[in-house]
Order: sequence, then C-alpha cells, then structure tokens
Amino acid sequence: MVKLRSLTAGAVLAGALGATTLVGNANAIVNGKDSTELYGFMASIPVSVPEMGGVRGVCGATLVHPRWVVTAAHCVDPEGTGAVPDGVVRIGSPHRTHGGSVRAIDRVVRHPGYRLAAPNEHDIALVRLDRPVAQRPIHVAGTARPGTPTRLLGFGTTLDTIDITEARFPSRLQQLDTRIGTPDECAPGFADATRLCTVSRKPGAMACIGDSGGPQVQRGKHGRWELVGVTLGPGDTDAICANGPGLYTNAPAHADWIRATVR
Repeated sequence: MVKLRSLTAGAVLAGALGATTLVGNANAIVNGKDSTELYGFMASIPVSVPEMGGVRGVCGATLVHPRWVVTAAHCVDPEGTGAVPDGVVRIGSPHRTHGGSVRAIDRVVRHPGYRLAAPNEHDIALVRLDRPVAQRPIHVAGTARPGTPTRLLGFGTTLDTIDITEARFPSRLQQLDTRIGTPDECAPGFADATRLCTVSRKPGAMACIGDSGGPQVQRGKHGRWELVGVTLGPGDTDAICANGPGLYTNAPAHADWIRATVR
C-alpha cells in the first residue's frame, strides 16, 4: 500500500511509499518559516486514524469557491488510507486550532480517476461546506511551468519524520519558497502531466506529514496568488521528507473537473 509516505495527517501511510494519507512530505513544512501574510484561502481539515488508536493529525485544503475547498483525495478516503475527517474545515486562519471560519463538511467528492498507487493517481478531492464563508477564494492557475517560483503552505510536522506519533504539528501556519521542477528532478515515474515535481529553494526543507492536501501557489496576474498544486507526497523513494523533492497534484490539469464539480 502506498499509504505511508503521503503528506496527510497520519503515519498510517507512513509505511507506504506514497502514503498520502497522513504522512506526506510537507512538514509544517520541515525547515519552513511562520507565514508572512494572511492567506485567506488556506484551510485545514482535522483528521484521525482509528486503525492507529485514533491518532490525530491534519490535512491542508484550499478555498476555491465560497462553499468548496480542494484537498488531497487520500485525506478523505477512510476505506483506502484510514484517514477520517473530523467533520469540519477551518478556513482563513494562520492558526491550526483557532480563528478563521469553521464550517461543517456537507459533501465529499473524490476525483473519479483517484487511485492509491506509488505514487497516487489523480489524488485530488473537493469538499463542500455546509454554508459559504466570507473569505476570498483563490483562482486555479492556467498553467504549471517548470522553473516557476512557488510557495508551499501547511500545518504539517516541523520534525522530519514519517511516523505520525512523532510528528510535531505547529500552531502557526508555515510556508516554504520552492519552484516547479522538471519531471526528471523527481524519481522516474513520479511526475507527469497530472503530477508536479516540486523542488525546495532551501536545502533540507520540504512538506511532510500533515501537509497533504495543502496548496502550492504561484504569483499570477497583478501579483495575486494562484493555486498550481495540491500536496500529494514525496517525489522519490527516500523515507525522509526534507531529503528530496515533493510531489503535487497538478491543479491546472484538473481545473475542468473542479469547475464542473462545483457547478
């Protein structure tokens, strides 16, 4: 099972190579730093893993409509990864456990092509909120080009580990400046037209457990942030998050599905 190295909340996937479930390679972004601005589109989804004694974790998400957030499918896949959302989403807060707007989960829609593998395929899902929020949604980027400067956001572990029981989830949102890499900068077969290879601009830093589902953003028109990627997992087979590249579901490649589902 490729569940262990995901970037979700638990290490339930910590053993599998792509375990996007609770582990992931976005550590509150290992070696990242406290957020430097208010990202109103940033959201978080508390999760637990019953099969691991109820260990608790978190997944990231991004507001793409006043009533919808996009996240990783493995974050909302109890049958496949064991990750069970607590039933709420927090939107627009730089803090993991307070602030922002809190809404109940009304509906979950996983991409029809989603499949747990090594790495996961079409690992993206939409979560509908029980009612709209006032925060401003982010636009999905039109393209994802190698070399483009990007930024990762997440509440994942700041300690580089794939064991959720050892994870240290920060209370403050973390960020890390990165760039979209070429497919060959990730392990063979990892990056393709639907998955982005992401490279840190800082040595020994990358997303990790708890960052799954969170946003990779780039500057668009007029300098506004645009969603280009959704945190999926590691970009290679190394067990350490910050040791290599990250892998992100290509948001522009799934833009039509996002729009159709929201409609």
